Amino acid sequence: MKIAVVILNWNGVDLLKKFLPSIVQYSPEATLYVADNASTDNSIPYLKEHFPNVQIVLNKENFGFAQGYNEALQHIEADIYALVNSDIEVTENWLQPIIETFQKEPQTAIIQPKILDFKNKEYFEYAGAAGGFIDKYGYPYCRGRIFDTIEKDKGQYDDETEIFWASGACFFIRSAVYHQMKGFDDDFFAHQEEIDLCWRVINNGYSIKYNSSSTVFHVGGATLNQSNPKKTYLNFRNSLFMLVKNLPKKTLIPILFGRMILDGIAAIKFISQGKWKHFWAILKAHFSFYNSFSVFYKKRTPFQSKNYYKSNSIVYKYYINNGKVFAS
Repeated sequence: MKIAVVILNWNGVDLLKKFLPSIVQYSPEATLYVADNASTDNSIPYLKEHFPNVQIVLNKENFGFAQGYNEALQHIEADIYALVNSDIEVTENWLQPIIETFQKEPQTAIIQPKILDFKNKEYFEYAGAAGGFIDKYGYPYCRGRIFDTIEKDKGQYDDETEIFWASGACFFIRSAVYHQMKGFDDDFFAHQEEIDLCWRVINNGYSIKYNSSSTVFHVGGATLNQSNPKKTYLNFRNSLFMLVKNLPKKTLIPILFGRMILDGIAAIKFISQGKWKHFWAILKAHFSFYNSFSVFYKKRTPFQSKNYYKSNSIVYKYYINNGKVFAS
């Protein structure tokens, strides 16, 4: 299998200096690419001088995560794309278990490795942990991370299992499926575009796997940290876009109504914490969603999965039933 490791970069020369060496060292099976979103720092001169064997794809502007990859991958030929954040440290033999799963399971289209916290390596990392799911109302959570509760890695998720979504921090996908799905949705810009793509992939009959035999470490928040209101805005807005595109038609309106109530509660919670910028971010996300509803409704396909969730409400489970970990 021909595998391309593709790192999306925007003004991230310091991250490239820190994390690219591990990828170069431990990826002999792959061709390495940096897809650059029109950086204005010295990322490109640095790559040319220190990593001449890493191929560079130059995007014309900062397209964000979704369109940035869509533009770059038009120029990269491979059987498997490994989309890797610039703040990921990989480990020895990280690619082999993934390749083996793709080889033996032709219906598996996407795979995620175990993602641990670079800053605290005994714990899972927020963005993906041990594989993702969503609840009935579209709120994402992971094995190893529910909302802000992060589990210690005790081997409880040392397995290979089917999941609903794989983290964009380290995201393996068959190139044929990526192009069949027309890649990420450009209108998401960043955040939850990988969940939307995973949902569309499942709706088309493929499966998504987590494989703990491959481990990477993720800094997380290196480009947009958790406390940034823009991240709140993108997460709430894009989650709503995702529901409109992928929910079964007969459940769309009641689910969206329930989601409005829950988002309202989240907004009130931010007010009670004095986080007014995050409150306004949710409000802004909803106005953007209402203005774009018809655009995203037109993106619906004839195929919508009815069994897309494991939990009716992860919000209720977490805050009312004290379900702080995945297995509880």
